[in-house]
Amino acid sequence: MEPGQAFGRALRQRRRDAGLSQESLALDAGIERVYISLLETGNRQPTFQMMVKLAMSLGCSAADIVADAELLLASDEDK
Repeated sequence: MEPGQAFGRALRQRRRDAGLSQESLALDAGIERVYISLLETGNRQPTFQMMVKLAMSLGCSAADIVADAELLLASDEDK
């Protein structure tokens, strides 16, 4: 798994855990819904500013999402 894919999976899980749709997260973060989709599939990489905006909308820190992504990468390496 690539780091961008891991970040996307972590973002998706945080969004789902928060009970948000891609549309509602995008509206709160002030971005387009399609960008959320591109991030979650690993087809786009967020800037630090975007990670902070997304995290604030999810009620966590950017570091929390990155840590989740790192755990996914580590578990993928163990396979």
